[in-house]
Parts: sequence; C-alpha cells; structure tokens
Amino acid sequence: MANETRARAVISGRVQGVFFRLETRQAAQRYGVFGWVKNQMDGTVAAVFEGPKESVDSILEWCKQGPPHARVEHVAVEWEDYTGEFNSFDITY
Repeated sequence: MANETRARAVISGRVQGVFFRLETRQAAQRYGVFGWVKNQMDGTVAAVFEGPKESVDSILEWCKQGPPHARVEHVAVEWEDYTGEFNSFDITY
C-alpha cells in the first residue's frame, strides 16, 4: 500500500522506569500503528512503528513528549520500507 510506512525510532533521555513502553503501546493502539517497543541496555527505548504515514507521524510526535514522568531529549528516526509483518503492537524484552 502506497500510504503505509515503517519507522525505526530510538528515544533518549529519562525514558526508562517511567512507563514509556506501556504508554507507547497504548498510544500506538490509539493511532492504529503496529510494531514493538523495548528498553535498550544503554538506557534508551527502541521502537518500530508500521502503519499509515499520518499515524506513524503521530506516534513519532507523541514520542517526543512521552508519558508524564519522561524527559525526552531526542528521538532518532530511520525510515524503512513497509513490511506488513505485524498485526499488533507489543512490548518486547
């Protein structure tokens, strides 16, 4: 589908221990985005988002703020080819 896209994001700042993954999953479900989110060993949070371009843009915009206790410093985004491999949005470990 021409409107479908995929983005890989790495979110840095105070993003672990503040329910970032749980709230990212809830936001992704609201926006109709599939993929996954997980904590990284270096203290960042990584995620892959797939879905309609405007929905992926919306979840990336949400990531710039995150949940109330997060302090996002940077969101690095790499755009990739849409694969359609996901049918849900999951927290992975």
